[in-house]
Amino acid sequence: MQEEQGRSKLRRGLLKAAIGGGVTAGLGAFSGVLRAQSFEFKPNQRYPDPSVQILDPSFARYRIYSSTLEQVATGMRWAEGPVYFPGRSGEPGHVLVSDIPNNRIMKFDEKDGSFSVFRRNANYANGNTRDRQGRLVTCEHSVVRRVTRTEDNGRITVLADSFEGKRLNAPNDVVVKSDDSIWFTDPLFGINGEWEGSRARPEQATTNVYRLGADGKLAAMITDIMNPNGLAFSPDEKKLYVVEWRGTPNRSIWAYDVGADGASLANKTKLIDAADFGALDGFKVDRDGNLWCGWGSNGALNAEPSDLGGKKVFTLRGKPEDLDGVMVFNPQGKAIAHIRLPERCANLCFGGPKNNRLYMASCHSLYALYVEAHGAV
Repeated sequence: MQEEQGRSKLRRGLLKAAIGGGVTAGLGAFSGVLRAQSFEFKPNQRYPDPSVQILDPSFARYRIYSSTLEQVATGMRWAEGPVYFPGRSGEPGHVLVSDIPNNRIMKFDEKDGSFSVFRRNANYANGNTRDRQGRLVTCEHSVVRRVTRTEDNGRITVLADSFEGKRLNAPNDVVVKSDDSIWFTDPLFGINGEWEGSRARPEQATTNVYRLGADGKLAAMITDIMNPNGLAFSPDEKKLYVVEWRGTPNRSIWAYDVGADGASLANKTKLIDAADFGALDGFKVDRDGNLWCGWGSNGALNAEPSDLGGKKVFTLRGKPEDLDGVMVFNPQGKAIAHIRLPERCANLCFGGPKNNRLYMASCHSLYALYVEAHGAV
């Protein structure tokens, strides 16, 4: 009994130290920041890591035999929109990741493993990216409902907050093309309820994908898909890929040919269909054109309830523990790998000094894995 009390006291002491900003094994310090919901993670001890499942032999070249999945930070409520900022002269950099319900952007520093608040009152920031000058571009998807740029001096510039005299819906994800045009999706998630912002009535008749030209002109490029979500260009920028969150019958990734002018789209084609109760969200493209996609349960319920403990319960179709993670598809839309995570992955980015460290924003945590692939941008 006394031994058990001693172990309990030790556990409480360790937890108190962790919340107070101490460094836990394999986790960045929280710099005194209150953590929302933190979860233990036990990395795999043996190589190769069984979390990396090869679905097609073509993926074997991207797996590093002696690289295992790491949880580098935890304590968020819904992690989204990670973006990597490299250090100077090839030194380690840092990752910014949105913690939407907590209305803040967090920062994971590769140099010392610390995890701290980068920006409070972030207007429920969702997707983030870097522009070609290395500045932060952010989708603030509720309340103000705008796309902003953080200048080198910290000043925030509003890039877009309305279209044809009406407020944007809820800017979600964003990418910057080599011609400095900014492309972003504008679904309804940030104004659908009170969890990720404030409920509001949409003013736009459709949920669009926009292009903001270097000249400041905003144009609706795609208006016919329901709640567009993640988006990315192929390495040569001849294709634009867009997730349709409310696809029929499943969530999908649509591919569009980008015109020679860089400002027109044609030939809408379904590239990926999230069948078997999977859900697409944010994604990134590597230099070889593969799509690394946040993946998890789509939350769909079975048509009939099951008997659980004497109660009739409508259970999920498909098991989240079998779906959560990152699915990798080749440029032809074939699944070639599944990186399994203990939490659903909403979005991801490539980073690290060599651009070969995959950072995965997953519910409460930020995970990382070194791979033999490099981000296209």
